[in-house]
Amino acid sequence: MRNRIVVIEHHPEQKDDRASQHLSAMGFDLDWRKPWQGDDLSITIDDIAGSVIYGGIQNVGQRETYSYLKTEMHWIDRCLRHNIPLLGICLGGQLIAHTLGAAVRPHDDGLLEFGYYPIQPADTSHKFLSGELYVMQCHEQGFELPPGAQLLARGITYPNQAFSYGEHTYGLQFHPECTKTILERWQTSDWAPWNKPGVQTKEQQNALSELYDSQMNDWFRKFLGSLFKRPNINSNT
Repeated sequence: MRNRIVVIEHHPEQKDDRASQHLSAMGFDLDWRKPWQGDDLSITIDDIAGSVIYGGIQNVGQRETYSYLKTEMHWIDRCLRHNIPLLGICLGGQLIAHTLGAAVRPHDDGLLEFGYYPIQPADTSHKFLSGELYVMQCHEQGFELPPGAQLLARGITYPNQAFSYGEHTYGLQFHPECTKTILERWQTSDWAPWNKPGVQTKEQQNALSELYDSQMNDWFRKFLGSLFKRPNINSNT
């Protein structure tokens, strides 16, 4: 039974995000990997049920400075070749897009997104997203749509918000793993981009979080359940 999820992070973080919480509750064993600390990604894939690549303050254009980003792109390529379910969030989605041949770059007008912004389904017939959803954003670059990928969600400032490639690979620009607790940590971090163009105020973020956090959570739970098939299903649950 494949029940291991390889989780790649880019900073030392508390393990309290929605992705790891939901996947653990589904019965998966999480294999945390820290490539920036030298963790190996040339690992056996026999028992791997999927992989999640988180965001970070690094960007794809810094591959020479942060050589472990190249290691992650090799891992992405392995997942693609072996049809391993793969989810990239923000930087993770950008790494997947770039591995597939797409550009990743800043907004033409220098706009950032930090806060809750609406996304829309690119195709209402697709099960990914049925209607408008406010999601947590935190980024200063975005990805182009990779060749052969399907655009799933659109935004206003950054039009490409989610794509799929084949049946098992998804790249997201936004942060559905972000809880209210994590938002508070981000707001008080030394890298928080306050007063940058496009960024919401703390008061706006908190108000929108109260309105839309539970909806984002419900959507993300369903999405994770559709991408990563639950191991060891108990017929009594």
